[in-house]
Amino acid sequence: MKRKPSTEATAAWIRLMRIQSRVLDAVEQDLKRAGFPPLAWFDALMELARSPTGEMRPVELEKQMLIPQYSTSRLIDRLVDEGLAARRECKMDKRGLFVEITEAGRELHKKMGCAYSAAIEKHVGSKLSDADAAKLCGLLDRLGCACQDKQANPAPAARDAASA
Repeated sequence: MKRKPSTEATAAWIRLMRIQSRVLDAVEQDLKRAGFPPLAWFDALMELARSPTGEMRPVELEKQMLIPQYSTSRLIDRLVDEGLAARRECKMDKRGLFVEITEAGRELHKKMGCAYSAAIEKHVGSKLSDADAAKLCGLLDRLGCACQDKQANPAPAARDAASA
């Protein structure tokens, strides 16, 4: 018989889901009040900006997004329509496409980064000591959340937002 989760594990799961939803909603609201588009736009622009060539295939972009993105193609359409990204045909595979960040996209990413950084501090940093934040990262890493896939820094979004 398969083991059922303990009461404590179930309580941890519920808290993870609730806090993730609450913090994302709060950050979204802060960005909206500052006059910026949704967090998904920042997330996509951040990933494109971090790419060494400033471009990615749509499927790669979706995999790298820090927040769930079920409609990547619509997000890309919006970024392209606003002049923040451009689609480019792959020269080696004419069926393949790349999404490339534009200069306007880099500018918006940088502006949004200031508001995003302030929101991270307001909703997370001000509530946890650095030691507590590091401990939380370690616990989340044990659940398979390792944010260190590309960088040695345990919080690339926060670092990129702060440096933007």
